Amino acid sequence: MTGFRPRFSARQPFAPAPLPDGRARLAEAFSTHPSDGASTGFVLAHLRAAKQPFLWITDRLSLIETGEPYCLAIPFIRARLAKPADVLTAAEEGLRCGALSAVVAELWGNPKALDFTASKRLAMRAETSGIPCWLIRHGASADLSAARERWRLQSLPSPPLPDDAKAPGGPLWHAELFRSRERRPGHWVASYDRAAHRLDLVPAFSDGTLDAAAQTPARRAAS
Repeated sequence: MTGFRPRFSARQPFAPAPLPDGRARLAEAFSTHPSDGASTGFVLAHLRAAKQPFLWITDRLSLIETGEPYCLAIPFIRARLAKPADVLTAAEEGLRCGALSAVVAELWGNPKALDFTASKRLAMRAETSGIPCWLIRHGASADLSAARERWRLQSLPSPPLPDDAKAPGGPLWHAELFRSRERRPGHWVASYDRAAHRLDLVPAFSDGTLDAAAQTPARRAAS
């Protein structure tokens, strides 16, 4: 996606839909480049409206390569573990805790411990407990997985602030849903509406144009 330039269409508020029977799901987020924090920001945007704490688990290599998440004013519990197998075990145990709003596990690369069986266990546990689970896959390829949704993320240049065109605005991401069991895959430009505590997605195109009717709401969401 190098050189991707977004085109904004009609603004469409978006919230990840539950499974048809109302249960939570396992989802995966991949960054297009290992040093891009888009996947971390995208997942945090899903969790910012949570009133209960969430569990964030990181393996050793992810911590070394990407650092700590910045979660100001969001209640969360951090766990730093050396081995991917330990991260997956902790994630499964976290999904048994009804006091959590979500479980997030960061893993580097494609560890042997994260095979289809392991992902299936997490998917079944999330759906049984009603607690959503995210796997953030740093520097990984999209191998076989039981995740209900799989996203590929890339950071985009921030829009200018209305009061200061030289200042950076809110974060923007190119979000590609490349696998889903309930929704049609597609490409969007994603942003986080701080005032509404909502993740917004608008359809993305690669021709570099910007619809005039969408300029005002897109900038307003970033203020």
